[in-house]
Amino acid sequence: MLIERAVRVIIRRLMAKAFDPKKLIFRGTASTRGRSTSVTPSNSAMEHLHYGRILLDREQSQVAFDTENRETALMCMRGECTVRVNGEAHSIGTYDAVYVPRGSSVEVSTTSEVDLVECAADVAGDYPLQIVRYADVAKEPSQKFRAGGPATSRDLNIIIGDNVKAGRILAGFTRSVPGNWTSWPPHEHSELLEELYVYFDMPAPAFGIQLVYTSPEQPEFVGLVRDGDAVLMPGGYHPNVAAPGHGINFIWMMAAHREKQDRLFGVVNVQPGFDQSGTGLEASKPQSVGEG
Repeated sequence: MLIERAVRVIIRRLMAKAFDPKKLIFRGTASTRGRSTSVTPSNSAMEHLHYGRILLDREQSQVAFDTENRETALMCMRGECTVRVNGEAHSIGTYDAVYVPRGSSVEVSTTSEVDLVECAADVAGDYPLQIVRYADVAKEPSQKFRAGGPATSRDLNIIIGDNVKAGRILAGFTRSVPGNWTSWPPHEHSELLEELYVYFDMPAPAFGIQLVYTSPEQPEFVGLVRDGDAVLMPGGYHPNVAAPGHGINFIWMMAAHREKQDRLFGVVNVQPGFDQSGTGLEASKPQSVGEG
């Protein structure tokens, strides 16, 4: 088992060297009305993870689609809507979410406006339809908590975590204190999970700087990120920092490489030299055990 894990880690690190930097950044993913899909395994370095957006208003108030072979989480980042799954209706509001099983028909409609983030991954298993209320998340210290310290302080919100039965996906969002670093100390979890960040609630002129690197001497990606941009982390350490006077806020989503077995939030490898104070994510471990 240890040899198998070591081989997987080596393979992923070698693959990271071959990542095309242009396929690690997808700009302006939150600007198209209706339903759009920005990231899939076919157009990126992702193996399982799909990311899309559903933006509806009174002019375009409804979309419909099938989940096919993918489990799907719909997270409401603004507004409210009704999500019908196989004809069963559920109303959700800001920061609520719906976990939709594979092989489902979905209809989303609103009488006002809504911004939904769509996170999906292929699965072989069947998991139940589940509704996540942010009011319940906010009550749980292992799901909503502050991480970091001076210059690295941020609020983490785990929306799709241990509270949801699923095969691969994990998702939530992070808000930093203005000018602070997040995803700190630098960590990686490529043996278990691939990840992407989507930046939100960062109106101009706000921006951040995102890094993705296997080796700090030769980073795969270093660049400015703004509202609506998506950065992919198929592997490597991935810290970021906000511009002074502004926060860096991002939706994060992950997909496990091995269904169920690798779906572990908070199991990370901290970059050597920055590992004196733990992972910074310990609060996410129920009753004692964490990530972010």
